[in-house]
Amino acid sequence: MDKFSFLNAAHTAFFADLYEQYLQNPDAVEPSWRAFFQGYDFGSENYGLDGEIIEGVSTQIPEHVQKEFQVVKLIDGYRIRGHLFTDTNPVRERRTYTPTLDISNFGLSDNDLDTVFNAGDILGIGAKPLREIISHLERIYCSSIGVEYMYLRNPEVIEWWQSQLNENDNQPNYSPETKKYILSKLNQAVTFENFLQTKYVGQKRFSLEGGESLIPAISNVLFYAVEKYGVKECVLGMAHRGRLSTLVNIFRKPMNELFSEFDGKDFEDENIDGDVKYHLGLTLDKTYQNGKNIKMNLVPNPSHLETVAPVAEGITRAKIDDDYDGDDSKIIPIIVHGDAAIAGQGVVYEVAQMSQLNGYKTGGTIHIVVNNQIGFTTNYLDARSSTYCTDVAKVTLSPVLHVNADDAEAVVHAVEMALEYRMRYKKDVYIDLLGYRKYGHNEGDEPRFTQPKLYKNISKHQNPFKIYSDKLIAENTIDKAYSNKIVAEFKETLEREYSKSKEAKSSKVREFMQERWKGFERKGVDRMLISEDTSYSKDRLKHISKVISTVPDGVKFLRKAERILQGRSKMVFETDTLDWGMGETLAYGSLMEEGFNVRISGQDVERGTFSHRHAILRDEISEERINLLNTNPENKGEMYIYNSFLSEYGVLGFDYGYAMANPNTLTIWEAQFGDFSNGAQIIFDQYLSAAEDKWKSQNGIVVLLPHGYEGQGSEHSSARIERYLQLCGKDNMIVTNCTTPANFFHLLRRQMKRDYRKPLIVFTPKSLLRHPKAVSSINELAKGEFQEVIDDSINPKHVKKLVFCTGKFYYDLLAEREELKREDVALVRIEQLFPLHLEKIQNVIDRYPNVENYVWAQEEPKNMGAWSHMLQRLDIVKLEVCSRSYSSVPAPGSSTRDKRRQKRVIDAVFDKEN
Repeated sequence: MDKFSFLNAAHTAFFADLYEQYLQNPDAVEPSWRAFFQGYDFGSENYGLDGEIIEGVSTQIPEHVQKEFQVVKLIDGYRIRGHLFTDTNPVRERRTYTPTLDISNFGLSDNDLDTVFNAGDILGIGAKPLREIISHLERIYCSSIGVEYMYLRNPEVIEWWQSQLNENDNQPNYSPETKKYILSKLNQAVTFENFLQTKYVGQKRFSLEGGESLIPAISNVLFYAVEKYGVKECVLGMAHRGRLSTLVNIFRKPMNELFSEFDGKDFEDENIDGDVKYHLGLTLDKTYQNGKNIKMNLVPNPSHLETVAPVAEGITRAKIDDDYDGDDSKIIPIIVHGDAAIAGQGVVYEVAQMSQLNGYKTGGTIHIVVNNQIGFTTNYLDARSSTYCTDVAKVTLSPVLHVNADDAEAVVHAVEMALEYRMRYKKDVYIDLLGYRKYGHNEGDEPRFTQPKLYKNISKHQNPFKIYSDKLIAENTIDKAYSNKIVAEFKETLEREYSKSKEAKSSKVREFMQERWKGFERKGVDRMLISEDTSYSKDRLKHISKVISTVPDGVKFLRKAERILQGRSKMVFETDTLDWGMGETLAYGSLMEEGFNVRISGQDVERGTFSHRHAILRDEISEERINLLNTNPENKGEMYIYNSFLSEYGVLGFDYGYAMANPNTLTIWEAQFGDFSNGAQIIFDQYLSAAEDKWKSQNGIVVLLPHGYEGQGSEHSSARIERYLQLCGKDNMIVTNCTTPANFFHLLRRQMKRDYRKPLIVFTPKSLLRHPKAVSSINELAKGEFQEVIDDSINPKHVKKLVFCTGKFYYDLLAEREELKREDVALVRIEQLFPLHLEKIQNVIDRYPNVENYVWAQEEPKNMGAWSHMLQRLDIVKLEVCSRSYSSVPAPGSSTRDKRRQKRVIDAVFDKEN
């Protein structure tokens, strides 16, 4: 015992504080003390074969000091595991977890309850009896808010959370005015849903009932953000549960317009098809009574659950870059999830992984889960393997606050702490709002079929307004008359708006972020077929070429990189044969000189999958990333280019959102291979192709999909041209497959020079990137314009067969024709597959008076590629087809077989015997 006799004389508070530091971050403790605590832990946690404690440090420490250590471990136990034993579930009994937080599990007993321990200092309450310490721990960690934060690894952040939680024992302490405001928002949420249930019985509305505290939560966090942090804007992404209440009670959507939508009235605009009411978005400029303003954006979304999350993040990042000069403290993204969706949808993980990446971070997102504890009909025990639906948060070491949705003050308190964390640390934070769903997934369902016991409890459960109102009456903040009055007043407002809605003849779709799109009006297909002046001064193009082929002063590139720059210079200033990469780069450089920004993201886009772009070069010494395009002193715009993480769905969704918020930035997502876009199909189907028709939402996103049959197997040949063409309606998007650098140059420039925006799909080449014939002159860039159709240059009078084709296959056919020396077959390139420029195609047809056969030739199988599209859309001549046979796979795995099949198609074009 003499070895540790100094422990008898020292103040135990010192040891308790030191031991707490050791438990949180052993490396931060002085080495000799760390060794001491390690010995204590080893001795107290290891046992001999006969069950006796091994003699060691722990048995030599004075009992009263050991007890202090045990109390510290108890406190640490509450911090780590307290969230498992909270009062956060309003309608279910919690699952049981072991070990519990019973003091016997920490070497303490009832005999210690009245003993004073200095470990109370850790909680900021000073030396207190164990009984009081436990009471404080229960209030902090096991009441209406359960907090997960001890895995965050950063001692400073952990200490901050502990400081926040120790204040008022993690119990809110609101003024009577704030309490009344919370009650008023709860009243709006509850009364609104009751009104809809009465007026529109059985209609889908995806009610918020059981999670109504979401409304005061969002409302208060926005006010708090403006008041305390000077936040200027919010971007809110959410699915349909609770969306109508959010639109009306936070975004102030006119109630009469919503009621007209419930009545099923047709939209006033014949040019759009619109969408169901719980998918529509809205933008609002709100001024608070203190005169401060906030812009609020509720992003429109389809029913595909979490797809809106990356879109909302992209919108936020665009505004950070464009409106707030990189200051992410001026705008907050909030994503509202469902519990089944956040646990089950992979895009949630993709968005989580974006959160701290340079190309995608938005300064931290507040995630709020409206936790119904049930999917459509699926019990939560069947919906995930993880303990919580929010366990995806642990991937990025984000804190989680689990809150009882019936405790309105606790909910508001939790979101305020979440906001403070986000603003301080610029990282994601999650709120798990545990409530219930009063009705089935939609109001026509019968939930008792699948959850009879749960819905028996729910049927007897009071709504959050009644619970909170009774609480405020009991504490004399309000009286019953006040509660009745605010309910009656809001009901009167609803009835008045309901009556007003009966006067309307139609519904209307309000544009989202309309101020961003001033000067951009929706245009139809006639306007899409009008040429655009995309010429650019030859001298300016040469200047840009000089910039991107010159090593900046003080920079040392790798020798291979220097050879790339020399090659660029040679193309422009010696051979006048610009390849694909040079044409593309000059398109970006010219747009930047004209004041447009350029954003490109995707897997390996900085270099390019096929090593053709080299937009970013690195200093050999410092490894500094250098974008030569950004060194042009004549630039009025800037280029942002980011290698993305290995995601398609999330990244395309993000870039679509970016383009949605910034029409004057050329926003590009490039797939590593065209078929990789399969993983983002929901974004193509529900946003790119349909958003303008559903939500009046224009978007100029450009999607680059490498395509071409080079014997690389099934997965890396086809970008599935047919799928995009099937999505084409009347005027919703543009689909192209260019064959020359010049045409690609003009296509990119045309995308930004127009006074409207359409999504642009470009099937880009692979082998053509270095094909000796796929080159253009500087004059073709300077003086030309985009060519939807490129005619052949042979004598039209000799032509008996007119072959239409697109993309890389043209060069395969051209090589065969040259080898055969055939002058009776003309090869006409359809560079723009949608919308087809039928007038120009007809002009080409008219040039060939002796044609006997019109053929569509493609390297894809007959059931793929553009054939079915051309058959439907090109009805001015009778087309035959030359293609591979019907197939279930795009291409064979054997390069030998692929060449054989390719040859058969080419032979068929030229009527050769196989």
